[in-house]
Amino acid sequence: MDEIRVAVAGCGGRMGAAVVAAVQAAPDMELACGIDPVGAPEGAPFPVHGSVAEAASAEGFDVLVDFTQPTAVARNVEEALARGIDCVVGTTGLTERRLEELAAGAPAGTCLFYAPNFTTGAVLMMQFAQAAAPYFPEAEVIEFHHCRKKDAPSGTALRTAQLIAEARAPFVPSAPGAETEVEGARGARGALVEDVPVHSVRSSGFVASQEVVFGSMGQTLSIRHDSWDRESYMPGVLLGIRSVGEREGLVVGLENFMV
Repeated sequence: MDEIRVAVAGCGGRMGAAVVAAVQAAPDMELACGIDPVGAPEGAPFPVHGSVAEAASAEGFDVLVDFTQPTAVARNVEEALARGIDCVVGTTGLTERRLEELAAGAPAGTCLFYAPNFTTGAVLMMQFAQAAAPYFPEAEVIEFHHCRKKDAPSGTALRTAQLIAEARAPFVPSAPGAETEVEGARGARGALVEDVPVHSVRSSGFVASQEVVFGSMGQTLSIRHDSWDRESYMPGVLLGIRSVGEREGLVVGLENFMV
């Protein structure tokens, strides 16, 4: 079987650097190049280009992995998909509608895979939360990330809230919301996402953690997942790279490849 040629957009960032190392260590993959508008990381032993278009013309590759910024990801994905290059996207900030639009513009046989979280534990946490949701009238999501994270709530928190809402529909609990917040303390009850309160904590002491707290009469249930190192994302990223060649269109969620 031929090696999968991979380009990593955002190769100069923390997640991008981890993806580069994981691809280089994978026996069935070849790092074709990095993509970063600010140039190559110091001492990079691989070519780095300023855009997806430039990289595709110069190197040729099968899969683009994007861990960049919400302001750049749509352009990167659009340029790759137009060339029939499968995409594995971990950058949050794209709505599902925008993802659908991007996938619709791709040639047949091309796959756009987006995952709000690439850790297997986080995927299981979301599935467990979805299974519990019909049995508990109250649910809240509390997510913890490092202070440099660009978005709040996280993509994982948004997806978790959506799954909870889907699982408990059409029932929507009457748990207190913003109307109970005292004057001068707006936001104390968090942001409502699909009628699920979501709270975002940002601190340099975290990498990525999330807890889902369920409550009903006389009992609570807490489901929590913690990532202490970016290495925890790499098995999921590699699974996505290996899987997109067998799919087409839009695929959302790592659970689609976990069997």
